[in-house]
Amino acid sequence: MRTAIYPGSFDPVTLGHIDVIERASKMVDKLIVAVLNNSSKNSLFSVEERVNMLKEVTSHLDNVEIRHFGGLLIDFARECNAAIIVRGLRAVTDFEYELQMAQTNRIMNRDIDTLFLTTDLKYAYLSSSIVKEVARFGGDISEFVVPMVAEKVKEKYKI
Repeated sequence: MRTAIYPGSFDPVTLGHIDVIERASKMVDKLIVAVLNNSSKNSLFSVEERVNMLKEVTSHLDNVEIRHFGGLLIDFARECNAAIIVRGLRAVTDFEYELQMAQTNRIMNRDIDTLFLTTDLKYAYLSSSIVKEVARFGGDISEFVVPMVAEKVKEKYKI
């Protein structure tokens, strides 16, 4: 069984994330969407909230599992018996950092490869940070996230 991990903070999950999840899920037997629990980041949503949102937006995908992790991704991948780490690339600027991480992970565990998926062009500009910035100032985020996520973002910002 080929298992892959798609890690990220997903704070909040965007349409770009969902696009990568749907595409990656077709390439493997099992896709684990791994929500990073990074206590040094000031997240809008708790890990539990992000996990629950992801479970809801991926409920139509039978081979997708949502989990959270802390520590090194490569260790979590080993725990999950994953052979692939999926990373989404929006622009050339993402590639340099992602390549460095992929090479480091490869040195740490030669049995795990990184698969880069370029985002759909209609989401190439999109990030969770942009969603939060627009929402914080009362802007319309309906083109960036699913309605349920938009409502949860609005609740957080008391809009």
